[in-house]
Amino acid sequence: MVNGPPSYAATSTTTPIVNRPQLNGHRTASSDAVTRTKILLLGLRRAGKTSIQQVLFNNLPPKQTFYLETTMRTVKHAFDTVIPLEIWDCPGNITVETLGAPLSHFSTMIFVIDIRDLYNNPISKLVEFIVAAYRENPNMSLEVFVHKAEKLQEDDKIENFRQIHERVSDRLLDISPEYEQIQLNFHLTSVYDHSLHEAFSKVLHKLVESLPYLEDLLNVFCANSQSPKAFLFDTTSRLYIATDASPVDSATHNLCCDYLQMLNSFGSLYKSATPHSRKPLPFTPPPSASSTSSLSPVPPRSSSSTSPGTPTSSTTRLTPHPSKDLFYPSAATSLHPSTPGTTLTYHLITSQLALLALLPTSVYEGRRGLLEFNVVFFREGVQEICEVEKETRDGR
Repeated sequence: MVNGPPSYAATSTTTPIVNRPQLNGHRTASSDAVTRTKILLLGLRRAGKTSIQQVLFNNLPPKQTFYLETTMRTVKHAFDTVIPLEIWDCPGNITVETLGAPLSHFSTMIFVIDIRDLYNNPISKLVEFIVAAYRENPNMSLEVFVHKAEKLQEDDKIENFRQIHERVSDRLLDISPEYEQIQLNFHLTSVYDHSLHEAFSKVLHKLVESLPYLEDLLNVFCANSQSPKAFLFDTTSRLYIATDASPVDSATHNLCCDYLQMLNSFGSLYKSATPHSRKPLPFTPPPSASSTSSLSPVPPRSSSSTSPGTPTSSTTRLTPHPSKDLFYPSAATSLHPSTPGTTLTYHLITSQLALLALLPTSVYEGRRGLLEFNVVFFREGVQEICEVEKETRDGR
């Protein structure tokens, strides 16, 4: 096991209307060459739309969101996780007519409401888009983020959240009884805690077609490793792509997010030299045939050699062995020193995904080999699913 995974810098690309290839990090797929799942991010001015995007996908510290400029025009953000995403960050004054694309092109609509705002204007705009989306794209997932929850006390927070939920439902019912069947999902969010990550993770789950297969792999891993809980996280955004069948406990989820953030922060300290920066080793010609043993190096054969036994020149140099395509670091930390104790483990699965699992400390220390064995098969399964997902999307 090698501690300290590499840090993955955020690779979200910001472009006004026209997409461009991503330039940094390990996510470099061209936006033009990939069929992306589109997410529409809406809300009134200063509701927190851009803050949500920047905190999740650009690793912006929450305290710096105060200095973000107001969004004046629609901006697309391309981000690659288990599926390629395209998030449309829209200005507060946008309407269905000025959006620039039919609502049928979007898989999800996220409407952000400031929990402290006067509700009449944001609810009116939300209902306008809900009605239009229901007509054009009945299968669109409709999400409402009641944002900036950290600004209120717990009782006021819950009461405001309830009022917003009720007013939206009543407004839709007043327009037409048929809108009562529209499925709306409300989330209480804040950039200052992990409620935003948890809410956006649930949004992402509805977009990943291979989610049942990833969940099955996690269930098998937990059963074979005696793990009470396991998550498959995106390493950059810290969104969990999938989890096992056991209920998600917010405290456990928050702990995994913090641990992943810590590993990403220190991962750059563990970078190794690339093969290109290593000097090739000089080749020493073998001794005469009479004294050559079976352990002596065999000189490489040249296409211009006249005899297999002809020794090469002393200036010949060995070509360095090609490095592995991907390095899979792992890490572990003990959560409770008391017996039996719990250990949180990290294993990189792909360049974008990592497995974080809770294990009894006794199991981790006594059956370490079995755990690594299960991780290898889990990794192979996830990589195969990701390859099929990519092939299917490329064929569309």
